[in-house]
Amino acid sequence: MKYTAPKTTDLTITRTITASPDQVYDVWLDPRSPGGPWFGCQRIILDAKVDGLFYHSVSYENRDWAHYGRFVALDRPRRIEHTWVSEATRGLESLLSVTFEPAGNGTLVTLRHTNVPDDDFGRQHGEGWSYVLGAIEARFAKR
Repeated sequence: MKYTAPKTTDLTITRTITASPDQVYDVWLDPRSPGGPWFGCQRIILDAKVDGLFYHSVSYENRDWAHYGRFVALDRPRRIEHTWVSEATRGLESLLSVTFEPAGNGTLVTLRHTNVPDDDFGRQHGEGWSYVLGAIEARFAKR
C-alpha cells in the first residue's frame, strides 16, 4: 500500500498587543505567566533553549490533548520558532513561528503555523492560537 501524505496548509494570525516586544516574548516562554500558551496546562515539561524539548497536556472537551515539540530558534525579543506535533496534526511535525515587532506603543505579534493538516482538525489550530493571542492581549490590557 502506498502512503499518501495528507494535504497541508499554513495558518497566519496577527495581533497588536499593548506591551513591549520583550514583555510579550517573555510571557510566551514563561509557563507561570498568565496569558501565555503554557499557562494553566495540566502537565508541562518545558526546556526553552534551542534544541530544547517541550511537552504539555491540556484538557479540552473532556479529553487530554498532548503536544510535543523542539525549539528551533529563540531570538529575544524578535522571534520564537518551535516544532509542534499533536493528535490534531495527525502526527505530522508542523512549525510554529512567532515574531514580535515594535508597533507604536505596542507589539505586532505575527504567528505562523505551517504544515498543518488541511482538514477540520488541523484548521482548529487557528482558533486555538487566536485564543492564546487574545489571552496575552487581555493580560496586558488590564494594566
